[in-house]
Amino acid sequence: MTTNEFLACLDPDQLQRLEASSRYRTFAARTPVYLPSEPADSVYLLVEGLVKVCNLTRDGKQAILAFIEPGEVFGELAIFDTDQREEYVETVEESTVMVIPANELEDLMFANHELSMAITKMIGMRRQRIERRLKNLLFLSNRDRLIHLLLDLSEQFGEPESHGVRIRLKLAHQEIANHMGSTRENVTILMGHLRAEGLVSVDRRRIVLNDPESLADAVNRKISLRVA
Repeated sequence: MTTNEFLACLDPDQLQRLEASSRYRTFAARTPVYLPSEPADSVYLLVEGLVKVCNLTRDGKQAILAFIEPGEVFGELAIFDTDQREEYVETVEESTVMVIPANELEDLMFANHELSMAITKMIGMRRQRIERRLKNLLFLSNRDRLIHLLLDLSEQFGEPESHGVRIRLKLAHQEIANHMGSTRENVTILMGHLRAEGLVSVDRRRIVLNDPESLADAVNRKISLRVA
């Protein structure tokens, strides 16, 4: 769902109402959009850029829960009368967001079935990805968790190429480790193994899945990736 598709769900009066009650903010790369314990009184629509939703582990390390693309909402728990944020959101690159009062979006969702269904589906798909990642964390090896993560990112951010699928995100090994609940050293070793096997390659910090079907077979998973 793009930002235009999100706004297209609204009729002219609803769009005018949303624009009047909301504001736009632009954040530099690697800066927080909001932090834990801040009041949860707004929902955010990412207009441009890329952000990540994170938690802090007990030992103070970053755990990445999800990456958010333009057209997606985040901070959505504010709709459900949550007093304060539990997670925090940080930009990956310069990003522009629409800050929507939670009560305003709740009213619009109540009045607009199409908008309500679109946002509910978007949130549900994200929660499904997070739950699958948590399940993988409990039951799978580091290698299998890495493969699942690469397939997840390819489905969300993949760009088909003649020799595979390129993940358009620039990911450092530490970011991958934060996403899969491992260490940078383990990720470096595992990525080296996958590269030696010809399953992946790396070009300017962008990962290419050279053989996504074999990766999926290795973890007994069905995929829906398009290859050029």
